[in-house]
Amino acid sequence: MKTRSITLYVNGEAYSLNVAVNRTLLQVLREDLGMPETKYGCGTGECGACTVVVDGGKSILACLTLAATMDGAKITTAAGLEKDGNLHPVQEAFISEHAVQCGYCTPGMVMKSVSILAKNPKPTEEEIRRELEGNICRCTGYVKIVQAIQKASETMASTR
Repeated sequence: MKTRSITLYVNGEAYSLNVAVNRTLLQVLREDLGMPETKYGCGTGECGACTVVVDGGKSILACLTLAATMDGAKITTAAGLEKDGNLHPVQEAFISEHAVQCGYCTPGMVMKSVSILAKNPKPTEEEIRRELEGNICRCTGYVKIVQAIQKASETMASTR
């Protein structure tokens, strides 16, 4: 199998890897780097459980992204949002608004929420719901998740 040498910057740490060109970013994060917070859901880009943020704001599906194409990328997983013992405002809002049900979709949902707020710091409910399409939660009707994103938006606006 053909391989490629790449460097990934994941959660602020540099990782030099030699990866098979057919391996996904999800496989590399989970299997090679030991980052199980990025979940395997469907493997076809339908559920959003594997969502990560790249280069400060763009959300991507790690199950559809070949790791070899990510050389030099700055990748953030849900575990990388915490800074100096403090959770990210989105993480805090998911807790305070009771937006976490079983927890399986939560890392991907949190990362999509971070991406939403990076693009649009004050989204409407309709904009949030539209942006969340593709991130599936089987335990909830999304009300609490939308409320969490709205709360995080308010919190982040008050700290700017």
